[in-house]
Amino acid sequence: MRNVCAVTLCLLTALALSGCMRQPTAMVRPHNALDALAYGGRMASPPPVVHDPAYRLDAGDRLRIVVYGQEGLTNTYLVGAGGSITMPLIGAVTARGRTPAELSAAIAARLRNGYIRQPYVAAEVEAYRPFFILGEVAAPGQYPFVPNMTVESAVAIAGGFSPRARRDLVIVTHTDARGTVRISVPPATPLSPGDTVLVDERWF
Repeated sequence: MRNVCAVTLCLLTALALSGCMRQPTAMVRPHNALDALAYGGRMASPPPVVHDPAYRLDAGDRLRIVVYGQEGLTNTYLVGAGGSITMPLIGAVTARGRTPAELSAAIAARLRNGYIRQPYVAAEVEAYRPFFILGEVAAPGQYPFVPNMTVESAVAIAGGFSPRARRDLVIVTHTDARGTVRISVPPATPLSPGDTVLVDERWF
């Protein structure tokens, strides 16, 4: 009986040690949903869509461009001051004024012209271009834009109103494909990427 117990104890010890010696399997997570598509990875759940598909790109936007099966082309690209991104093989591609879907189609067309027979390209905004806030706030300057931002939240990011600030109306300068407008708006007004907020001094 004592020998049986000893053999059983040895077997249990060997099994425990063999379990400890196993190396955990490494898991490579995709950068985002587009990368999961490009590299054949699988995400636990799709990320929430927070970007407006009709959004028009401009200088300062940071984009994630995925070309299916082409790791050398899949990357993060910044829209430069000239309004373009620069990619391997095809060089500069105009992004300014285009939606992400329109930019994807333009890149695919360039790649189809002598580089890749049937390219699949997808693009998304990784980070919007910054907004600017000037005038009577604690810390005027340039700040990253986040979706659903209002004038009020922009002022909060800049440290709040100064004691001399006019708080009921601010001046917002907005530029899009139709041109540039400069209007007085209340603090609850939504902002867009690239807008400039000017907080005036109150008169009394």
